[in-house]
Amino acid sequence: MKRKHLLTRRQAIVAGLTSATALLLPGCSKPLPPTYGHILRMGDNLTYVAHRALLPGQSLVREYSRADISNFPATGTTDPGKSGSEEYARLQQNAFANWGLSVEGLVDRPGTYSLADLQKLPSQKQITRHTCEEGWTAIAEWTGPRVSSLLQAAGIQTSAQFVNFFGYDGYADCLDLVDVFHPQTILAYGMNGRNLPTQHGAPVRLRLETQIGYKSMKYLQRIVVTDHFDDMGINGSIQNGWAWYNGI
Repeated sequence: MKRKHLLTRRQAIVAGLTSATALLLPGCSKPLPPTYGHILRMGDNLTYVAHRALLPGQSLVREYSRADISNFPATGTTDPGKSGSEEYARLQQNAFANWGLSVEGLVDRPGTYSLADLQKLPSQKQITRHTCEEGWTAIAEWTGPRVSSLLQAAGIQTSAQFVNFFGYDGYADCLDLVDVFHPQTILAYGMNGRNLPTQHGAPVRLRLETQIGYKSMKYLQRIVVTDHFDDMGINGSIQNGWAWYNGI
């Protein structure tokens, strides 16, 4: 008698995710982020593929009125100037007058953009809800230029596929061009009508309104445009157990 081969629950889930991904991405050759064989990371990729295949890439998130602005905790924030970044500490002492955001990689005009340079770009105000991975939400007004405006000013090249962000707090992240060029993805230097405070990422932070809060990186230092995905190693999300893509 032949032995019946029964799928384990894990095998069934993996097979289902693989099949679903294949169905959603017919003919797509763009590599997905690595899963390292972890079932949750496979689920992350399924979410990413489904969002990209089924949802309009430039759909706007809800914006609120000033009356909706709420208390906004800075849970888990560590001031880089007090946790090892001597460069950030020096910038703090001079109210970030000498701060600059380095733009590198696949751009025609790499360079360092000061806060004054960013303020010369067309800016926008948006009152949006921050959804934290810890389960709480808050609403605030953010002011700054679109990330796309800066990259276009720097001459982003046609071979670009991903944009890497690095912060003074040691954190790093990688975004695809759909999120980077979303009209509500901005470099925020203002919060609720004032300069961005230290506990919320001064002098400039990323606001990525289409994903969970930890994707909106604080304390920006450097942006690198690339043609490949980089998980950022121990400074990124994936190897620390977090989802690379966490769309909402």
